[in-house]
Amino acid sequence: MKHIEIAEDIASDTFLKASESWAVQGIPANPTAWLYTVAKNKTKDYFKHIAVFETQIQEAMRPTGIETEQEYEFSSQNISDSQLAMIFAVCNSSNSIGAQICLALQILCGFSVEEIANAFLAKPETIKKRLQRARTNLRNDHFQISVLSEAEIKLRLDTVLKTLYLLFNEGYFSKTNNLIIRKDLCSEAIRLALVLTGNALTDTPETKALLALMCFQSSRLAARTNDSGEAILFDEQDKNLWDKALIEKGNYYLINACKGNEISKYHLEAAIAYWHTTPTDQNKWQHILGLYDQLVTIEYSPITALNKLFAYAKVHGHAGAITEAEKLNLAGNSYYHGLLGYLYAGTDADKAILHYEETIKLTKSQMEKQTLQKQIKKLRKKRAAGDRI
Repeated sequence: MKHIEIAEDIASDTFLKASESWAVQGIPANPTAWLYTVAKNKTKDYFKHIAVFETQIQEAMRPTGIETEQEYEFSSQNISDSQLAMIFAVCNSSNSIGAQICLALQILCGFSVEEIANAFLAKPETIKKRLQRARTNLRNDHFQISVLSEAEIKLRLDTVLKTLYLLFNEGYFSKTNNLIIRKDLCSEAIRLALVLTGNALTDTPETKALLALMCFQSSRLAARTNDSGEAILFDEQDKNLWDKALIEKGNYYLINACKGNEISKYHLEAAIAYWHTTPTDQNKWQHILGLYDQLVTIEYSPITALNKLFAYAKVHGHAGAITEAEKLNLAGNSYYHGLLGYLYAGTDADKAILHYEETIKLTKSQMEKQTLQKQIKKLRKKRAAGDRI
């Protein structure tokens, strides 16, 4: 923990270099090994720099011993085990669950403070203070990486799953990046969840349900944006672009997750995602709405409530959904205004434009702003055509 700030800086620099390099040269064949190699080289450079500096001001000081460092083999097995081991280690009970997840997202997933704040729907200043307190607690607790007992692994699994869930969500709908979708984050979350299913201690119904959810959601990634990276609404997506192999994997893990009586939020979200991949069922929106009814009783959040209203609109019509949405009174929430913009678009262009403009003010996603500006342009054109009739 003494050098955790240095580790965070190196991790941030590594992800920054990846975003710059991969955008020009493409994603390497083994992205994880690439990240590890760059991070290792940056660590070496850091200690070499420190060694040179210290020898100049104190000749007696010996070098840091980098020359004797043994090479580490970046095999897939080593990487998987070490990453998960670190996530489990950071999910230490000396911190609250929220603080554990914040630390894991920042240190091990490379999230910025802003990205973590978006994931928790919190202010960046709140997250900064939470991270500072968490690091202090770990120091005071003499944190060190050690082999965890079976009981500790099982105890920390829920928090690790939540971390992977948020990692995937940031990739599925990025708010702080110029891309709406970050496939690298989605792939990494799936890879780590797969590793969990390969361990008897962590291969639980919840883990399988989370993996099923990730597979179903990932199956539609190619259809969610156009060639310019702009979002395509669900109703307008080309279903031929859906990845049938991933849908099959989602089915496999969801079926296996349901062998037993346990129902978690991941089970319900995976089931909702399953119904989204079945375009021909006439009753799918009734099924989805019923699942959302169960989900909000397990874990209520404004986002879940708004997603439920999207399904409500499909079943009961936009007018009823507008009435229900306005009861929530989430004026400071970009999703709230985005949903109302969508619901009003067919009947009241002025109100739809008003809500879309409010969404643009609130969202931090540049691509979402561009998408909504196009929607507003369409609505104004439609309104002008109506005025001429």
